[in-house]
Amino acid sequence: MAFEEAKERFRGSIAPVITPFHEDERIDFDKFKELINWQIESGSHGISVTGTSGEPSSMTVEERIQVMEIACKTVNRRVPFIPGTGSTNHQETLRMTMAAQEMGADGAMVIVPYYNKPNQHALYKHFKAIADSVDIPIILYNIPGRTAINLEAVTIARLAEDCPNIIGVKESNKDFEHVNKVLLHCGRDFNLYSGIEVLCYPMLAIGGAGHISATANVAPREVAEVYNRWAEGDVQGAQSLHYELMPLNDVLFRDTNPAPVKAALGMMGKIKPILRKPLDVPSPEIQAEIREVLLDYQLITEDVSL
Repeated sequence: MAFEEAKERFRGSIAPVITPFHEDERIDFDKFKELINWQIESGSHGISVTGTSGEPSSMTVEERIQVMEIACKTVNRRVPFIPGTGSTNHQETLRMTMAAQEMGADGAMVIVPYYNKPNQHALYKHFKAIADSVDIPIILYNIPGRTAINLEAVTIARLAEDCPNIIGVKESNKDFEHVNKVLLHCGRDFNLYSGIEVLCYPMLAIGGAGHISATANVAPREVAEVYNRWAEGDVQGAQSLHYELMPLNDVLFRDTNPAPVKAALGMMGKIKPILRKPLDVPSPEIQAEIREVLLDYQLITEDVSL
């Protein structure tokens, strides 16, 4: 796929699908495939797996590659498939990104290495080596709240200039000044995606390409529709849906992602609400808040418990 073509195709709501587990914490591949099909049928414009919502740090590299392969076959070219291939380990990141290319993924999303706190020059070298190792489009993933380091706009611009296959960045960054500067320095044809739920609509307004929102796991049609309305020129409609989704966005981040999302999907009967240790479901108090919001949104019709 030509990189300019990828920029056009990789637009809208790219759903970061969770990884469902059995009670013994084995991956539930049957439920996983059901979730991917539900996302596509509900109008999500793309699928990503093994990103933050997919609990990648709780999986082995072999498990992550298996999850990516199952997802790739399930998506079956219906929408773009862009798995998360990043790790705190450079060699693991290389291996998973090359595996994504080999299995036929449309692109790869590569997170800033977490825990290590590399400086900007080191981040440049890391991402350039990853981009140079493959011919598929790369979306950088900047999430300072998880990585303890910010990928600066000037570093992103340098990477975009030196690596033609780096076509965009997912910004899970609450610093709206920063995300504006990303497009200023990288050019407005660079694909900017919101990873902060409350900024999905505002990022579209400054020229964003879409969003990669955990809320899409629970309300895929509505999250996709924010982009659809904006793309159709229905600004007021997009704004209205932005505010309508805010209470759901808020409650799904009352605890560490994806714990509230999995609790919600459990209440909706989509999965067993199992997370791999060291994560676990939210407290009963937060579960009660989630249940109340799901009832308000008519995502459940009765007062169910986990």
